[in-house]
Amino acid sequence: MIKARSFAAALIGAAAIATSLACSAATGSKPTAVQPIIMGRAPDNIWPVKTREHVDLWLHGFALLSDDSSQVPLFRRGYRDDLTVLKNQANVLTQLDVNRDKLARQLKSSRLLINAQFIPFYFSSLEEMHSVIDRFVQADGNPSGTRSQTEAAQFSALGAYFQTGADRIWLALFASSLWDEDAKFYHSYWSQKQRERANVIDSVTAMWKNLMRPRLSRYLANTQQKDGDILLSLPLGAEGRTLSGANGLRSAVAVNFPTRPADAPEAMYVLAHELVGTVTNAAIVDNTSPAEQRSGVADKYSSAASVRGGLMLLEKFVPELADGYARYYVAATGAVPGANPRAQIVSMFPLPDAIRDAIARQINSVDSGI
Repeated sequence: MIKARSFAAALIGAAAIATSLACSAATGSKPTAVQPIIMGRAPDNIWPVKTREHVDLWLHGFALLSDDSSQVPLFRRGYRDDLTVLKNQANVLTQLDVNRDKLARQLKSSRLLINAQFIPFYFSSLEEMHSVIDRFVQADGNPSGTRSQTEAAQFSALGAYFQTGADRIWLALFASSLWDEDAKFYHSYWSQKQRERANVIDSVTAMWKNLMRPRLSRYLANTQQKDGDILLSLPLGAEGRTLSGANGLRSAVAVNFPTRPADAPEAMYVLAHELVGTVTNAAIVDNTSPAEQRSGVADKYSSAASVRGGLMLLEKFVPELADGYARYYVAATGAVPGANPRAQIVSMFPLPDAIRDAIARQINSVDSGI
């Protein structure tokens, strides 16, 4: 997870947010989401599979600006180069291209801005995200003129990620550049991909409903993950994004969008990697000291724990996907999967024995309802 594999919590004070997010960014772990209070959760199917343009657009912007050197890349490997080639072939130049170097420099230098990848999860549509961010920028973050409880909560979320005047100036430039990117290029690109991959959505949905969801139903219920949205996202690869719901905010897990129906298991691999976050986070907290948590040492275990935990989860509940999962995550690092990819995963993503054993115990305990 970039994970945000973060879990339900009410919006906390700015100082606490700054401390926790700074530790995450400083240690190279996945960005961390904050939780606002948003009222009015609409009923829906249990964990439906969806796509959302505004989520993909926002992540697309970060993918084009970020230097991605993580062991498990934060975005689909080669995404930035592939999209740059497409834009050049179409002879398209947008404000995101013009302002890229300036935006990328500040993004790289800030310990907080990288976590703003989670902003689109607080909005239901591109239109809503566009209008609320524009009002937030115009008000310089002042929530006094917000129009509803929902918008006030969205201002609070934006304020948690963009705390300073310099951060809000960056947001203004990034957002205006992104709206131009969407108008001139991304909307048509995204719409084309939805048409091309409609059968992929059907295949992923069928695999989730007929295989994964029935096997994981007890696990999901006992880890307080009973419902939410699964979002297939074009910019993502093996590292998903998770925002867990609280106080009316709907949970969302964004995973990779496979290219072909035959690749539908890849989305299940990343989903397992994300859904195990409640367990891996607890195992890390329980087996590291407060000093290690404050210093960021504990955060360094997050990526390995997610990869190893996802494998343990599938070995327990959906063992027929375990080897494929291992091969997928070995390949995600740029390595070549061997004859025993599960052993490679253990070697490539080492964990202290105490954390490894705690993950295994908690998965078994969750299955037992303990």
